[in-house]
Amino acid sequence: MNQTCQSEYGTLQSVFIKKAADAFVDASTIRQQWQELNFLSEPDFQEAQNEYHHFEKLLRTTNPDIHHFEADASVTMDSLYCRDASIATDKGIIICRMGKAGRMNEPSAALKVYEKAGIPVLGKIESPGTVEGGDVAWLDQNTLAIGRTYRTNAEGIRQMRALLAPCGVNVVEVQLPHYKGPSDVFHLMSIFSPVDKNLAVVYSPLMPIVFREELIARGYQLIEVPDAEFESMGCNVLAIAPRHCLMVKGNDVTKERLQQAGCTVLEYDGNEISYKGGGGPTCLTRPLWRKVD
Repeated sequence: MNQTCQSEYGTLQSVFIKKAADAFVDASTIRQQWQELNFLSEPDFQEAQNEYHHFEKLLRTTNPDIHHFEADASVTMDSLYCRDASIATDKGIIICRMGKAGRMNEPSAALKVYEKAGIPVLGKIESPGTVEGGDVAWLDQNTLAIGRTYRTNAEGIRQMRALLAPCGVNVVEVQLPHYKGPSDVFHLMSIFSPVDKNLAVVYSPLMPIVFREELIARGYQLIEVPDAEFESMGCNVLAIAPRHCLMVKGNDVTKERLQQAGCTVLEYDGNEISYKGGGGPTCLTRPLWRKVD
Protein backbone atom coordinates (compact mmCIF):
# COMPACT_ATOMS: atom_id res chain seq x y z
CA MET A 1 0.00 0.00 0.00
CA ASN A 2 1.16 3.53 -0.67
CA GLN A 3 -0.29 6.95 0.08
CA THR A 4 -1.21 9.38 -2.67
CA CYS A 5 -3.38 12.41 -3.28
CA GLN A 6 -3.63 11.36 -6.91
CA SER A 7 -6.50 8.90 -6.64
CA GLU A 8 -10.30 9.05 -6.60
CA TYR A 9 -10.85 5.55 -5.22
CA GLY A 10 -8.17 4.67 -2.64
CA THR A 11 -9.07 4.28 1.03
CA LEU A 12 -9.62 7.78 2.36
CA GLN A 13 -6.94 8.85 4.87
CA SER A 14 -7.48 12.59 5.19
CA VAL A 15 -10.11 14.96 3.89
CA PHE A 16 -11.32 18.54 4.24
CA ILE A 17 -15.02 19.29 4.56
CA LYS A 18 -17.19 22.26 5.46
CA LYS A 19 -20.17 21.75 7.72
CA ALA A 20 -23.56 22.95 6.52
CA ALA A 21 -23.85 25.17 9.59
CA ASP A 22 -20.61 26.96 8.65
CA ALA A 23 -21.45 27.32 4.95
CA PHE A 24 -25.14 28.23 5.21
CA VAL A 25 -24.60 30.27 8.44
CA ASP A 26 -28.29 30.77 9.23
CA ALA A 27 -31.75 30.91 7.68
CA SER A 28 -31.38 34.62 6.90
CA THR A 29 -28.17 34.06 4.92
CA ILE A 30 -29.80 31.27 2.96
CA ARG A 31 -32.77 33.52 2.17
CA GLN A 32 -30.45 36.25 0.89
CA GLN A 33 -28.23 34.04 -1.27
CA TRP A 34 -29.96 30.94 -2.64
CA GLN A 35 -31.59 32.50 -5.72
CA GLU A 36 -28.54 34.45 -6.85
CA LEU A 37 -26.43 31.29 -6.52
CA ASN A 38 -28.93 29.32 -8.65
CA PHE A 39 -30.02 26.84 -5.98
CA LEU A 40 -33.13 25.00 -7.14
CA SER A 41 -35.06 26.14 -4.06
CA GLU A 42 -34.40 27.51 -0.59
CA PRO A 43 -32.69 24.97 1.71
CA ASP A 44 -34.06 24.44 5.19
CA PHE A 45 -31.27 25.36 7.62
CA GLN A 46 -32.12 22.87 10.37
CA GLU A 47 -32.75 19.98 8.01
CA ALA A 48 -29.51 20.77 6.15
CA GLN A 49 -27.62 20.41 9.43
CA ASN A 50 -29.35 17.09 10.13
CA GLU A 51 -28.48 15.77 6.69
CA TYR A 52 -24.89 16.92 7.02
CA HIS A 53 -24.47 15.27 10.41
CA HIS A 54 -25.47 11.93 8.89
CA PHE A 55 -23.27 12.52 5.84
CA GLU A 56 -20.22 13.20 8.03
CA LYS A 57 -20.96 10.12 10.12
CA LEU A 58 -20.91 7.95 7.00
CA LEU A 59 -17.74 9.66 5.78
CA ARG A 60 -15.99 8.51 8.95
CA THR A 61 -16.47 4.83 8.00
CA THR A 62 -12.81 4.43 7.02
CA ASN A 63 -11.63 6.52 10.01
CA PRO A 64 -10.00 9.30 7.98
CA ASP A 65 -8.49 12.41 9.51
CA ILE A 66 -11.24 14.97 8.95
CA HIS A 67 -10.32 18.65 8.78
CA HIS A 68 -12.81 21.50 8.55
CA PHE A 69 -13.04 24.72 6.62
CA GLU A 70 -14.49 27.11 9.17
CA ALA A 71 -17.15 29.77 8.69
CA ASP A 72 -15.82 32.68 6.62
CA ALA A 73 -17.75 35.87 5.90
CA SER A 74 -15.91 36.36 2.58
CA VAL A 75 -17.60 33.35 0.93
CA THR A 76 -21.16 32.25 0.19
CA MET A 77 -23.21 29.17 0.98
CA ASP A 78 -21.73 27.57 -2.17
CA SER A 79 -18.57 27.04 -0.10
CA LEU A 80 -20.29 23.90 1.21
CA TYR A 81 -19.05 22.29 -2.02
CA CYS A 82 -15.43 22.53 -0.98
CA ARG A 83 -13.96 20.24 -3.65
CA ASP A 84 -14.14 23.04 -6.20
CA ALA A 85 -11.69 25.55 -4.71
CA SER A 86 -8.55 23.39 -4.89
CA ILE A 87 -6.94 20.25 -6.27
CA ALA A 88 -4.74 17.92 -4.24
CA THR A 89 -1.54 16.46 -5.72
CA ASP A 90 1.38 14.58 -4.17
CA LYS A 91 3.52 17.72 -4.60
CA GLY A 92 1.04 20.06 -2.94
CA ILE A 93 -2.28 21.80 -3.37
CA ILE A 94 -3.24 23.66 -6.54
CA ILE A 95 -5.42 26.65 -5.71
CA CYS A 96 -8.18 27.05 -8.27
CA ARG A 97 -9.79 30.13 -9.78
CA MET A 98 -13.55 29.73 -9.95
CA GLY A 99 -15.61 29.98 -13.10
CA LYS A 100 -18.72 31.01 -11.16
CA ALA A 101 -18.59 34.69 -10.21
CA GLY A 102 -20.30 34.17 -6.85
CA ARG A 103 -17.55 31.77 -5.77
CA MET A 104 -14.46 33.83 -6.59
CA ASN A 105 -13.41 34.26 -2.94
CA GLU A 106 -13.41 30.55 -2.08
CA PRO A 107 -9.89 29.68 -3.32
CA SER A 108 -8.21 32.42 -1.26
CA ALA A 109 -10.25 31.40 1.80
CA ALA A 110 -9.15 27.79 1.33
CA LEU A 111 -5.53 28.87 0.84
CA LYS A 112 -5.51 30.55 4.27
CA VAL A 113 -6.67 27.30 5.86
CA TYR A 114 -4.04 25.23 4.04
CA GLU A 115 -1.26 27.65 4.97
CA LYS A 116 -2.33 27.62 8.61
CA ALA A 117 -2.29 23.81 8.54
CA GLY A 118 1.20 23.75 6.99
CA ILE A 119 0.02 22.05 3.79
CA PRO A 120 2.32 22.82 0.84
CA VAL A 121 0.95 24.67 -2.18
CA LEU A 122 2.15 23.66 -5.65
CA GLY A 123 0.66 26.65 -7.45
CA LYS A 124 -2.35 28.77 -8.32
CA ILE A 125 -4.55 29.21 -11.35
CA GLU A 126 -4.24 32.85 -12.36
CA SER A 127 -6.58 35.14 -14.34
CA PRO A 128 -7.85 34.73 -17.03
CA GLY A 129 -7.64 31.00 -16.34
CA THR A 130 -10.43 29.20 -14.51
CA VAL A 131 -10.50 25.69 -13.07
CA GLU A 132 -13.03 24.19 -10.66
CA GLY A 133 -12.28 20.99 -8.76
CA GLY A 134 -15.50 19.34 -9.90
CA ASP A 135 -14.05 19.31 -13.42
CA VAL A 136 -10.98 17.36 -12.31
CA ALA A 137 -10.67 13.60 -11.73
CA TRP A 138 -7.70 11.22 -11.51
CA LEU A 139 -7.86 8.33 -13.99
CA ASP A 140 -4.74 6.84 -12.41
CA GLN A 141 -1.89 8.21 -10.32
CA ASN A 142 -0.21 9.75 -13.36
CA THR A 143 -3.24 10.82 -15.43
CA LEU A 144 -5.63 13.66 -14.65
CA ALA A 145 -8.82 14.22 -16.63
CA ILE A 146 -10.00 17.84 -16.82
CA GLY A 147 -13.38 18.86 -18.19
CA ARG A 148 -13.50 21.85 -20.53
CA THR A 149 -16.71 23.47 -19.34
CA TYR A 150 -18.20 26.87 -18.61
CA ARG A 151 -16.44 26.65 -15.23
CA THR A 152 -13.02 25.48 -16.49
CA ASN A 153 -11.58 27.26 -19.51
CA ALA A 154 -8.78 26.57 -21.99
CA GLU A 155 -6.32 28.87 -20.22
CA GLY A 156 -7.00 27.17 -16.90
CA ILE A 157 -6.26 23.79 -18.46
CA ARG A 158 -3.06 25.17 -20.01
CA GLN A 159 -1.91 26.35 -16.58
CA MET A 160 -2.77 22.99 -15.04
CA ARG A 161 -0.64 21.23 -17.65
CA ALA A 162 2.26 23.55 -16.92
CA LEU A 163 2.00 22.94 -13.16
CA LEU A 164 1.69 19.17 -13.48
CA ALA A 165 4.17 18.40 -16.26
CA PRO A 166 7.21 18.59 -13.90
CA CYS A 167 5.37 16.10 -11.66
CA GLY A 168 5.10 13.57 -14.48
CA VAL A 169 1.32 13.94 -14.70
CA ASN A 170 -0.43 13.73 -18.07
CA VAL A 171 -3.56 15.86 -18.49
CA VAL A 172 -6.46 14.55 -20.59
CA GLU A 173 -8.83 17.31 -21.71
CA VAL A 174 -12.50 16.32 -21.88
CA GLN A 175 -14.69 18.59 -24.00
CA LEU A 176 -18.14 18.73 -22.40
CA PRO A 177 -21.38 19.93 -24.05
CA HIS A 178 -23.37 23.12 -23.51
CA TYR A 179 -26.15 21.14 -21.78
CA LYS A 180 -28.15 23.72 -19.71
CA GLY A 181 -25.75 26.59 -20.29
CA PRO A 182 -23.40 28.82 -18.27
CA SER A 183 -25.66 29.26 -15.23
CA ASP A 184 -25.96 25.51 -14.57
CA VAL A 185 -23.51 23.55 -12.45
CA PHE A 186 -22.27 20.95 -14.94
CA HIS A 187 -18.83 19.53 -14.20
CA LEU A 188 -16.89 16.51 -15.45
CA MET A 189 -17.80 14.74 -12.21
CA SER A 190 -21.47 15.30 -13.00
CA ILE A 191 -21.06 12.46 -15.50
CA PHE A 192 -18.04 10.52 -14.20
CA SER A 193 -17.20 9.13 -10.75
CA PRO A 194 -14.39 6.54 -10.40
CA VAL A 195 -15.05 4.11 -7.54
CA ASP A 196 -12.15 1.70 -8.15
CA LYS A 197 -9.12 1.52 -10.39
CA ASN A 198 -11.22 -0.18 -13.08
CA LEU A 199 -14.80 0.82 -12.20
CA ALA A 200 -16.62 4.11 -12.73
CA VAL A 201 -20.15 5.44 -12.55
CA VAL A 202 -21.01 7.32 -15.75
CA TYR A 203 -23.84 9.08 -17.53
CA SER A 204 -23.06 8.21 -21.14
CA PRO A 205 -25.64 10.45 -22.92
CA LEU A 206 -23.58 13.52 -21.95
CA MET A 207 -20.16 11.84 -22.19
CA PRO A 208 -17.88 12.61 -25.16
CA ILE A 209 -17.31 9.52 -27.29
CA VAL A 210 -13.53 9.98 -27.24
CA PHE A 211 -13.45 10.05 -23.44
CA ARG A 212 -15.78 7.09 -23.08
CA GLU A 213 -13.63 5.07 -25.46
CA GLU A 214 -10.53 6.13 -23.49
CA LEU A 215 -12.05 4.75 -20.29
CA ILE A 216 -12.94 1.45 -21.96
CA ALA A 217 -9.44 1.21 -23.46
CA ARG A 218 -8.04 1.67 -19.94
CA GLY A 219 -10.07 -1.33 -18.77
CA TYR A 220 -12.81 0.52 -16.91
CA GLN A 221 -16.13 -1.22 -16.35
CA LEU A 222 -18.82 1.44 -16.65
CA ILE A 223 -21.82 1.59 -14.34
CA GLU A 224 -24.47 3.35 -16.43
CA VAL A 225 -26.76 5.81 -14.65
CA PRO A 226 -30.33 5.77 -16.05
CA ASP A 227 -31.88 8.99 -17.36
CA ALA A 228 -34.30 9.16 -14.43
CA GLU A 229 -31.43 9.27 -11.91
CA PHE A 230 -29.11 11.79 -13.56
CA GLU A 231 -30.76 14.94 -12.19
CA SER A 232 -30.94 13.39 -8.70
CA MET A 233 -27.14 13.00 -8.83
CA GLY A 234 -27.01 9.27 -9.34
CA CYS A 235 -23.71 9.81 -11.13
CA ASN A 236 -22.11 11.74 -8.26
CA VAL A 237 -20.64 8.93 -6.17
CA LEU A 238 -17.79 9.24 -3.68
CA ALA A 239 -15.44 6.30 -3.10
CA ILE A 240 -14.28 6.26 0.53
CA ALA A 241 -12.41 3.03 -0.28
CA PRO A 242 -12.25 0.82 -3.39
CA ARG A 243 -15.87 -0.20 -4.20
CA HIS A 244 -17.02 1.32 -0.91
CA CYS A 245 -19.28 4.14 -2.03
CA LEU A 246 -21.26 7.06 -0.64
CA MET A 247 -24.18 8.47 -2.64
CA VAL A 248 -27.38 10.48 -2.36
CA LYS A 249 -30.39 8.40 -1.35
CA GLY A 250 -33.06 7.77 -3.97
CA ASN A 251 -30.97 6.50 -6.89
CA ASP A 252 -32.03 2.89 -6.52
CA VAL A 253 -31.15 1.60 -10.00
CA THR A 254 -27.63 3.00 -9.84
CA LYS A 255 -27.27 1.64 -6.31
CA GLU A 256 -28.29 -1.85 -7.45
CA ARG A 257 -25.88 -1.74 -10.38
CA LEU A 258 -23.06 -0.76 -8.04
CA GLN A 259 -23.93 -3.60 -5.70
CA GLN A 260 -23.98 -6.05 -8.61
CA ALA A 261 -20.42 -4.89 -9.37
CA GLY A 262 -19.38 -5.81 -5.83
CA CYS A 263 -19.71 -2.41 -4.20
CA THR A 264 -20.83 -1.54 -0.70
CA VAL A 265 -23.15 1.46 -0.95
CA LEU A 266 -23.88 3.94 1.83
CA GLU A 267 -26.64 6.54 1.35
CA TYR A 268 -27.59 9.85 2.92
CA ASP A 269 -30.63 12.10 2.56
CA GLY A 270 -29.34 14.97 0.45
CA ASN A 271 -32.34 17.07 -0.49
CA GLU A 272 -31.11 20.18 1.33
CA ILE A 273 -27.30 19.85 1.10
CA SER A 274 -26.96 18.15 -2.28
CA TYR A 275 -29.98 18.22 -4.57
CA LYS A 276 -30.98 21.89 -4.13
CA GLY A 277 -27.44 23.18 -4.65
CA GLY A 278 -26.35 20.67 -7.28
CA GLY A 279 -23.50 19.16 -5.26
CA GLY A 280 -23.27 15.47 -4.36
CA PRO A 281 -20.82 13.71 -2.05
CA THR A 282 -17.76 14.27 -4.26
CA CYS A 283 -18.54 18.02 -4.22
CA LEU A 284 -18.93 18.06 -0.43
CA THR A 285 -15.38 16.81 0.14
CA ARG A 286 -11.80 17.81 -0.67
CA PRO A 287 -9.94 14.50 -0.28
CA LEU A 288 -6.20 14.74 0.38
CA TRP A 289 -4.45 11.46 1.05
CA ARG A 290 -5.69 8.00 0.12
CA LYS A 291 -4.15 4.54 0.42
CA VAL A 292 -3.90 2.54 -2.80
CA ASP A 293 -2.48 -0.87 -3.72
